[in-house]
Amino acid sequence: MTFQEQILEGIPSVLPNPKPYEAEINHAPKRKEILTEEEKKLALKNALRYFEPKHHATLIPEFKAELETYGRIYMYRLRPDYKMYARPISEYPGKSEQAKAIMLMIQNNLDYAVAQHPHELITYGGNGAVFQNWAQYRLTMKYLAEMTDEQTLVMYSGHPMGLFPSHKEAPRVVVTNGMVIPNYSKPDDWEKMNALGVSQYGQMTAGSYMYIGPQGIVHGTTITVLNGFRKIKKSPKGGLFVTSGLGGMSGAQPKAGNIAGCVTVCAEVNPKITHIRHSQGWINEIIDNIDELVPRVKKALENQEVVSIAYLGNVVDVWERFDQENLHIDLGSDQTSLHNPWAGGYYPIGFTFEESNEMMANEPERFKEEVRKTLRRHAEAINKHTAKGTYFFDYGNAFLLESSRAGADVMNDHPTLGREFKYPSYVQDIMGPMCFDYGFGPFRWVCASGNPEDLAKTDKIACDVLEEMMKNSPSAIQQQMADNIQWIKGAQENKLVVGSQARILYADAEGRIKIAEAFNQAIARGEIGYVILGRDHHDVSGTDSPYRETSNIYDGSRFTADMAIHNVIGDSFRGATWVSIHNGGGVGWGEVINGGFGMVLDGSKEASRRLESMLFWDVNNGISRRSWARNEGAIFAIKRAMETQPLLKITIPTIVDESLL
Repeated sequence: MTFQEQILEGIPSVLPNPKPYEAEINHAPKRKEILTEEEKKLALKNALRYFEPKHHATLIPEFKAELETYGRIYMYRLRPDYKMYARPISEYPGKSEQAKAIMLMIQNNLDYAVAQHPHELITYGGNGAVFQNWAQYRLTMKYLAEMTDEQTLVMYSGHPMGLFPSHKEAPRVVVTNGMVIPNYSKPDDWEKMNALGVSQYGQMTAGSYMYIGPQGIVHGTTITVLNGFRKIKKSPKGGLFVTSGLGGMSGAQPKAGNIAGCVTVCAEVNPKITHIRHSQGWINEIIDNIDELVPRVKKALENQEVVSIAYLGNVVDVWERFDQENLHIDLGSDQTSLHNPWAGGYYPIGFTFEESNEMMANEPERFKEEVRKTLRRHAEAINKHTAKGTYFFDYGNAFLLESSRAGADVMNDHPTLGREFKYPSYVQDIMGPMCFDYGFGPFRWVCASGNPEDLAKTDKIACDVLEEMMKNSPSAIQQQMADNIQWIKGAQENKLVVGSQARILYADAEGRIKIAEAFNQAIARGEIGYVILGRDHHDVSGTDSPYRETSNIYDGSRFTADMAIHNVIGDSFRGATWVSIHNGGGVGWGEVINGGFGMVLDGSKEASRRLESMLFWDVNNGISRRSWARNEGAIFAIKRAMETQPLLKITIPTIVDESLL
């Protein structure tokens, strides 16, 4: 069968042969045993809903074995035979160009070069899933291939609920992931619901089909590292950045360090993913001996090298040994998947990678205690360095949150906020006040043709737009503009593309609208093919996350999630091609609500109208909330937005004289 025929087949009437387990693929760790015997039967019944009764006797023992071996029913047998990658949009079957674009993005999320655990349909973060099983993938792709622009596909935590009559202005797909009742958002609730096949953790851009490989986080990390060095008033040249994690998102850190121009040491315990990142060129060197690491780093600092070094081992070894050697760390952070601490997101010191995985599955309580002990040591070592002048920031991965829960020394008494973390979130100190409050966030696009020449043309279009805007931009946002012009000019030479022909830069509403309109005009002239717009959920308004995206909200509202819900509702009726809303993200299940979108530009007047309406709301919704929290930059930005759009009328906060209080 051809690729198109396989897509249109959906779940085959004749079962394909079982697939062998491919050991060379980076697989998800076994999930812990959490279901009762009756619940295991329920999980099997739930999985068998996708199949004709004649197949049940064959599939029951197979699915039972998967559940017992891996803790989940992935339906490996149904994994397609064709190669998984983002094909040019013209190669997809279908009646809707918008639906074809979504198929392209789904396959990009599952590309072996992009996905962390491709056979388990996990894109990044250890558990950030596109689907729960391969039946869901097959059925979703079939629906997308069949749908018209008068239908909307409803996605229910990876499950395609079905096609509903709709209209051309409505989203083609509406996605929810993990939207469970708040009282049932504890980690074990996810484990149970996911094992039953009724809910999933979509992370941010994994379950919303908008991941573009590590490039997205490379840009954000580059901006963060550059501004981190600005905070300590030091040039990155000859500076040292120490962190950990080389998985899906965290793998971007060494590349960002190189672009910023410093020495980066990034620790990782998983040999497979470490060597993958090295083969992709995202790290320069791998060292697995701490005795070799120390002199290598000293030499790099002495020579002011721009180099990224992966330490294949536990990051606690690095922090402790560098303290003993009095080796000064300028910037420190961590990007292990601590939103998922008990299922492969963080590994204890003193055990091999294999021993840890064994303990995780078979002795979960012991594993938890070893992780807690390691977190306490990790924090203690960091505290020794910060006492010597290291600037440490939490990178929104729940490092400080889980360290505090483990009893680590990471808390201080704040005069007005009470008990607070002693180290800031990078959003509190850097991204919030410097970028998000002014409306700057991760705008991204994908060239649906799959043609690298189209990407080069869009890079030039975006750069030209930004350079023209910068001539008249206020001084308050000149630095943001300059950083992004520098980024886009170096994008090609830094070889950032992994998977689809995609790009990211930080832009405000004005910049996003002007760049998107310039793309749409170029499509209309036949200069480039269709363009798919999107953004990371980690943005100005898409996400309510009290320890990350909204950590610099100080009016007491940072634990509310109205903004994310408003964002996705507003995007859906202003022209988004698809919208998504998730419980859980980079900081953990039950810790964040986040929304995303995708929009297809086809060169039409309708696309111009939709992009202007939706992108304006998508950004200014968040600036308004930040302004109401009395954030100075956001007040400036929303007043400026009202000057440009007379229909915008925002409630501006009155500032109280502190002496009166």
